[in-house]
Amino acid sequence: MSTPTTTPAPGAHDEERPPAARTATPSPKGPPNRLRGWVTRAPLLPALVFMIVVTQLPFVATLVISFFDWNALYPEARSFGGFENYQEVLSDPELRDSVVTTALLTAVVVLVSLVLGLLLALLLDRSFRGRGVVRTLLIAPFLLVPVAAALLWKHVLYNPEYGLFNGVLNWLFGEKAPQPNWVSEMPLGAVQVSLIWQWTPFMMLILLAGLQSRPADAIEAARIDGAGAWQIFRYLTLPHLRRYLELGALLGSIYIVQNFDAVFTITSGGLGTANLPYTIYQTFYQGHEYGVASAAGVLVVIGSLVIATLALRVVSSLFREEVRA
Repeated sequence: MSTPTTTPAPGAHDEERPPAARTATPSPKGPPNRLRGWVTRAPLLPALVFMIVVTQLPFVATLVISFFDWNALYPEARSFGGFENYQEVLSDPELRDSVVTTALLTAVVVLVSLVLGLLLALLLDRSFRGRGVVRTLLIAPFLLVPVAAALLWKHVLYNPEYGLFNGVLNWLFGEKAPQPNWVSEMPLGAVQVSLIWQWTPFMMLILLAGLQSRPADAIEAARIDGAGAWQIFRYLTLPHLRRYLELGALLGSIYIVQNFDAVFTITSGGLGTANLPYTIYQTFYQGHEYGVASAAGVLVVIGSLVIATLALRVVSSLFREEVRA
């Protein structure tokens, strides 16, 4: 005669066990974990303090000065002006012209650099002898100091007496060849060409990274199906590079909007080439209007932050796409 087996009701053993034995895992302790977190962050504190002192405190000082009517030639007449400096910045015709010049300079340099960078990236994506040397030579302009690059273009290439451009024209067409003064005849174009030469390698590196991250199986499948080079570029490569093109345009815009070296070195802000950074320089150092210059600088920083926020969103979306892949 077999005895029936009975299964204990759920939770019966839990009632028999003491309360101390019911907990499966001990609860994490707060203070030791917080202490461990502070210990891991402690080596970063000097860098954080240095960054705040070097970047944030000067910006706070600039923000405070922007609310004052402050001319360095009359320091005793300094007074609080509220938003008057910002109104003057937004209503000053010279500053409005500098905004238009900055937008035109940035748009032309970014667009042309992206197109040339894409062509060079497509070239370097192919395998050929000496590709490493060519890549190094193409990256070299971006590694130059901006002032040195501007001086190179002004004196070695643009100079009407001994510049390389006029020398080539003289070599091709003889003594009757035109000898234009490039800086005075096309001042904004001269600045744009020098910046395009310097920023095309930057765009090339970003787009080359995008080309090398393309899915090889999709391209191989397209070739097997009979797709040509243009069809692969139009329907596979270009959509894949969209985020990289956006990233290059945004990062390039952030830096070119703030460019001062080329304008100062090549044209000294004359002939309609004064952009916002150069106009701020003139207002601060030549006009001694500290309040107005600070207000203009704050507006430039706000615009750069807006562009930088868009750039960070593009970068984060790129990382998300890489993780999904």
